[in-house]
Amino acid sequence: MQWLFLLFVVIIAVWFWFFCRQNKSLSLGQTAPEFTLIDQHGNTHTLTDFRGKWVVLYFYPKDDTPGCTKQACGFRDELQQLVDLGAQVIGVSVDNTASHAHFAQKFQLSFPLLADITGDTASRYHSLISFVVIKFARRNTFLINPQGKIERIYHSANAARNASEVIKDLQAILATL
Repeated sequence: MQWLFLLFVVIIAVWFWFFCRQNKSLSLGQTAPEFTLIDQHGNTHTLTDFRGKWVVLYFYPKDDTPGCTKQACGFRDELQQLVDLGAQVIGVSVDNTASHAHFAQKFQLSFPLLADITGDTASRYHSLISFVVIKFARRNTFLINPQGKIERIYHSANAARNASEVIKDLQAILATL
């Protein structure tokens, strides 16, 4: 009976640790963490490459799953409007480049899908869920301004509305400049 109580305490402690540490966040106005990652075509990208443009950096859990497909296709369908607003869309997950290539080809995704196979970038953006050997990215989106500062954060972004929410916010920001 004692071991059951001890097991219960350990499970509660692990659960508390897991969820409490996930509540960390970056702040608006903070410099966005740099990254160097490879896309579905084998090209290397850094955040600095996009300096001077608005960047929509969205983290998603897994290629070719229903929610992630809906989110990616939303950005695909709104891509021209985002480009017209001066923005570059970039997707990031812990999947590898081959998985990204298949996903991008299957759904005609023309923007970079970056392979964060170590989870290091997702972790620096406080968007990594890691439990023992299983890890995946949280569905968080960051709107980064041309100077590399975080302008908006969409925690647990709605897959169906993420692109339109970013467009609406970016239009509002640009209207004040």
